[in-house]
Amino acid sequence: MTILVVGASGATGRLLVKDLLNRGEKVTAIVRSTEKLTELLNNENLTVVNASVLDLSDAEMMTYVKDCDAVASCLGHNISIKGMYGQPRRLVTETARRLCAAIEANKPEKPVKYVLMNTTGNRNRDLNEPISFAEKSVIVLLRLMLPPHVDNEKAADYLRTNIGQHNRMIEWVAVRPDGLIDENTVSPYEVYPSPTRSAIFNAGKVSRINVARFMAELITDNSTWNKWKGQMPVIYSQSAEN
Repeated sequence: MTILVVGASGATGRLLVKDLLNRGEKVTAIVRSTEKLTELLNNENLTVVNASVLDLSDAEMMTYVKDCDAVASCLGHNISIKGMYGQPRRLVTETARRLCAAIEANKPEKPVKYVLMNTTGNRNRDLNEPISFAEKSVIVLLRLMLPPHVDNEKAADYLRTNIGQHNRMIEWVAVRPDGLIDENTVSPYEVYPSPTRSAIFNAGKVSRINVARFMAELITDNSTWNKWKGQMPVIYSQSAEN
């Protein structure tokens, strides 16, 4: 397979790239800096594009997604004043829109998988996911105060409503991890269609390496993909707390 990964130098993105390369897949990674991918740069199956993804022209986008079997987005906003409140405020959403447009412009013979790393703080509006009044109030505040939260919501909504369930050229999954932590090795994890606990008041935990593993499984294993395509699965690491 050939997979395009954006956000490949991020904490989860580089773990996903490593997992895919370990499976023998071909990966193209679009990154602004290769510094955090140093240990992978000698892998013959890795192609690195040094660029900011939204600075690419439409023609360049089409070139990079051409012949790809899957596209994975691990993009996020840096935890800084500039990262959260500066431009581009719709980094994840606009990237999804442009990459999907590039895929459709290429008219692939079979559907391309689009895997979006999202957040459990975002509800799947295709399902009746219950949420308390207190949670709704907090989410309203998040929308007002944290532009990255709105970006995550709009990116998933773009896939749900614009790409939808019956697009002949793109299939998608939006992975919703709960509270992210760092671990060195993959551990048992659980995946559900919807949150099993409050993301605001009783959040669980999941390691970034487990999220990367699940995303790699979605991309490379058709049975896993067929189980979750068109959905927004929530992932938790198994532990005594969860």
